[in-house]
Amino acid sequence: MQLLPYTEAWEATDPHANFKADVAQYTAVDPLPTLEGLSQATGVPGPCLARYILVKYAASNADALLAMGPLVLHQMEQLIAQAEAEDSVQARLRAYEGLRQIVAWLQAGLRG
Repeated sequence: MQLLPYTEAWEATDPHANFKADVAQYTAVDPLPTLEGLSQATGVPGPCLARYILVKYAASNADALLAMGPLVLHQMEQLIAQAEAEDSVQARLRAYEGLRQIVAWLQAGLRG
């Protein structure tokens, strides 16, 4: 498997737009230098570390969701504050859509 950055385009109405934007942002950075450094420091082979990280994240959906809770809460608060500052029906509908996407993403992690 190659670890490629996510550079695809998506529609603003895509139900996974927030997730895709996050994937694009985080995959812009090459994780291999960090894994190589950790491998050298610990003696654990890099591919084993990559597998460990993926399995640990995938197997601990609830832990991952709890750990990112403050970030998600902040994102939700920003959506609401922006809608309130703009004070329009359109802004509140955009905020609702953003909140709906966040909740759907959180639920997807629990279904795993």
